[in-house]
Amino acid sequence: MEFPDDFNQLELINTHSHLIPRGANSHWTGSKDEEGETEDEEVHSEEWYLQKEESLKDKPAELILWAAENNRVSTVHRLLSAEVSLVHSSDDDAYTPLHRAAYSNHTAVAASLLAAGSKVNSRTVDGWTPLHSACRWGHVAMATLLLHHGADVNAQTNGGLTPLHLAASHSSSAKSDWRHTLELLLSQRHLKAGLRSYSGESASELARRSGPYHFLFEMVEDCASILPSL
Repeated sequence: MEFPDDFNQLELINTHSHLIPRGANSHWTGSKDEEGETEDEEVHSEEWYLQKEESLKDKPAELILWAAENNRVSTVHRLLSAEVSLVHSSDDDAYTPLHRAAYSNHTAVAASLLAAGSKVNSRTVDGWTPLHSACRWGHVAMATLLLHHGADVNAQTNGGLTPLHLAASHSSSAKSDWRHTLELLLSQRHLKAGLRSYSGESASELARRSGPYHFLFEMVEDCASILPSL
């Protein structure tokens, strides 16, 4: 897909975050609250989940995507035990089970998928990796897991956004995980903090404009400035 030079993917995300593709079979209906829960996750009973699994039993690729999104760990294990290649399933937007586990912050599911051979740097049609998804929602535990398994901390979306851009873009300090996610990313040895989006903005500039944690970037810059050039 071609993007104009001035394409601002982050602006689109901020204005249409409720429409971020979640796959054809997702029950996603809107923005998450501060605890990372959707209304559906709060109201559905175990019986509802079992009925949903039953309705998808003849569609294992759809079922594992749904199970990863909904933290159905035993179902993911059962499906992978029967057919490990299901770990590479994807929906119409190229979201894999790992993407779905990442944006929903289901670390046990993600660990199982990675152990089964899920590609940690797989990309959606918009160029999002699972790490982008985790950082968009401030899921520091998930981001840690993905980085431990070799996630590319400098991966850029089709709009040039890095995971650092997405973590820096949150304008609220109400949820501590946003700060922790930034600290995690900024501590990565191979981070290229100066990468710019296709709209020409660095993560540091974005944090200065829209978030409360720009001082974290200043701390890193101060440390880097005293290191001798190689």
